[in-house]
Amino acid sequence: MISKAKRVSDYKQLTKQLPSVRYVDPEFVYLTLMNNRCTDYTLEVEEGDSVKVGEILGEKCGSFFETPVYSTVSGTVEGVVKKLDQNGLEVDCLKIRNNFKDETHESITDRPDAFIKAMSKEDIVDIVKEKALVGLGGAAFPSYIKLNTDEAIHTVVINAVECEPYLSSDYRLIMDQPEQIFKGLIYIMQTVSAPKGVIAVKKTKKALIEVLERECERYKDYDIKIAKVKDYYPQGWENATFKEAVGIKVPVGELPMKYGLLGFNVSTCASIYEAIKHNMPITKRYLTINGDAVNFPQDIRVRVGTSIRELIKLCDGYKEDINKLEVIIGGPMMGVALPSDDAIVTETTTSVLILKSTEYKEEPCVRCGSCVYSCPVDITPVSIMNAVKRNDKKSVELLEANKCIECGLCAYVCTSKIHVTDYVRKGKNLIG
Repeated sequence: MISKAKRVSDYKQLTKQLPSVRYVDPEFVYLTLMNNRCTDYTLEVEEGDSVKVGEILGEKCGSFFETPVYSTVSGTVEGVVKKLDQNGLEVDCLKIRNNFKDETHESITDRPDAFIKAMSKEDIVDIVKEKALVGLGGAAFPSYIKLNTDEAIHTVVINAVECEPYLSSDYRLIMDQPEQIFKGLIYIMQTVSAPKGVIAVKKTKKALIEVLERECERYKDYDIKIAKVKDYYPQGWENATFKEAVGIKVPVGELPMKYGLLGFNVSTCASIYEAIKHNMPITKRYLTINGDAVNFPQDIRVRVGTSIRELIKLCDGYKEDINKLEVIIGGPMMGVALPSDDAIVTETTTSVLILKSTEYKEEPCVRCGSCVYSCPVDITPVSIMNAVKRNDKKSVELLEANKCIECGLCAYVCTSKIHVTDYVRKGKNLIG
């Protein structure tokens, strides 16, 4: 448990108020060549080759598509090594030694504003696909698929809610680079011919709202609004954001595009701006290092591929022995615990949490119903758990386990300290 002397909200306030640190010149970067969708890869470079920022180095290969792998620094290829990715899986990574010259590939060129305004939907979708842009809130869903919808979209919603405890990387991105967010939103609106744009932010983030509203004054030719939504978890869940920001309830399991809505995380929106304006793939991102077991929590602007172990040293290291700590990629509710800190920053790494380990004794379920009452998608986690224990695939399916968004609330509120979310996740895997 976190001590009363230092609450979770205190840590989040600390990183929000501190200026962002730039750490964009690591000696090495490690670029993932595999992920949960792509289990194979091809390389276009060899050990000893010189590469530049934005240069294609190879492709991740999946069952239905290939994803380009781009260099995030200029330097020399040193071969393939094993590192942990954002899912806690050991994967092949291409190791590159940084030459600190930041030389960009000849394909990285700015597009004039007039040229961008004349671009078609197909032009923009092709760029987003070519630059391998994905959802940077953690989902990693290919952005070009969303943009290529045939549905009539009336509102694009940019999710800047960031509702997980400890996280503030999106907050710092907006405070530092609000222009990128608005221009990225305008590019998305242009792509899908949406007349309206909404940026959803918690109403408690007064300073952030002030920055957004001031920036909004610069874009009066566009119908863009700042939606101040309630402060609760999981307000950042896309369906909850849509309901609060634009008053439209999207049923669980249905695509928001059917209701005229298209949603993107705020970091994804910024990456779309970079790709359209500068033809730049995702080479950098904001990252939160936080928790009660790291000496100096802060938000950092980093190169994709930077060693997390290196970033923890930048935060003055651990307060305790690493063997007594939990290292988590993502938020405490939906994040992934790592077996070690030998991991790297990927495009979708929003945060790294360093927390003191706490042992909990799991007790038998007392049928209190807390998990049912707290579930945002109205399923019965305890019933799914019992069906999973019986390996009852049919019951798991009838209990609609696939509706689960894995927010972690059922495990958080469980009075018996049962990892209910894990059981529901197993249920989803059971039915496929």
